Amino acid sequence: MKAMFDAASAANEAHFAAENAARLATEESKKKAREAEAERQRTQASLEEAQRAAEASKQNAERLQRVADEEKKKANAATAESDAVRRVAEENVRKATAAKEDAEKRLREGIQPVLTPTPQEILAAQAKIQYQENLFHFAVAGRAGGGKSSLVNAFRGMSNRTAGSARTGVTETTLKIGRYPDPDERCQHVWYDLPGAGTMKIPDWQYFNSQGLYVFDCIVVLFDNRFTQTDIAILLNCRRFKIPTYIVRSKADQHIRNMVKEMGYESDDENADRSQRSTLYMAAREQLVDETRRNVQANLAEANLPDQRVYVVSSSCLRAVAKGEQPSRVIDEVQLLNDLYTEAQARRVRQGRRDL
Repeated sequence: MKAMFDAASAANEAHFAAENAARLATEESKKKAREAEAERQRTQASLEEAQRAAEASKQNAERLQRVADEEKKKANAATAESDAVRRVAEENVRKATAAKEDAEKRLREGIQPVLTPTPQEILAAQAKIQYQENLFHFAVAGRAGGGKSSLVNAFRGMSNRTAGSARTGVTETTLKIGRYPDPDERCQHVWYDLPGAGTMKIPDWQYFNSQGLYVFDCIVVLFDNRFTQTDIAILLNCRRFKIPTYIVRSKADQHIRNMVKEMGYESDDENADRSQRSTLYMAAREQLVDETRRNVQANLAEANLPDQRVYVVSSSCLRAVAKGEQPSRVIDEVQLLNDLYTEAQARRVRQGRRDL
């Protein structure tokens, strides 16, 4: 019996041990399974994290590439713009150099630079001469000593000694613009006596702009003996500004008297041999007018300016005509006054049409 009991007891112990071993094995297996699952999950998480990191890295790389491409594009654009600016700068330098060389060449040849006044300079020049729209502003311009002041007085029918006349003298006496309204208040004219060009105070090439000639309605270009580059420069600038011009040679009576003497007539007595004097006078007058007009015509052609009439006058005769008298030795004085006043009347008509 005992042996049977021991066997049964052993069998039970073995069964218990087997069950315990199986239970332990199962728990171990489950533990390992859990550990394996946890490891798998960690691995999966690491994999996913790696994938996310890889995707982020890829996106960042793409972003950096886009930034790099954009910067490259900007750099290329900047380079292109820089090249364009450089080319423009080089072209400006080339033009400036060419302009400088041309200006120097023109200066050497006696051709002065062209200066364009600013709107502010135009307004200042108009204020300086007291410009009024209802008046016609005549300016008498030219080289120093040409008789501008005497001519202004003659246009107004005044002698050089009359009160209110423009100051005259042997040397250049006009150092600033003189403004002289016409004595006849019915005439809407103002005459301007300008300082002479070619003096130490007023260099030739600055004359037109420095005197503000661009604001006058009409300019009388006066010369005495020689038609010069100064006169040409005034005419060229007047053409640019579409200002009517009248070329006048002054002191005709003096020139004719000198020519008569050169022809052999020495007497200053008006009553001495009037026939000879009259003949010589007409010959000298014709010679003076012909030589003057041919000389001016040649100078205008050389400057590529159109031909225009030259008025040969004397101040004394012009003054008499302006006063309504009929002097015997008229040359171009009557025609000059008629043409000037016709120009003024035409301007008033044009102004009236613009105001309609």
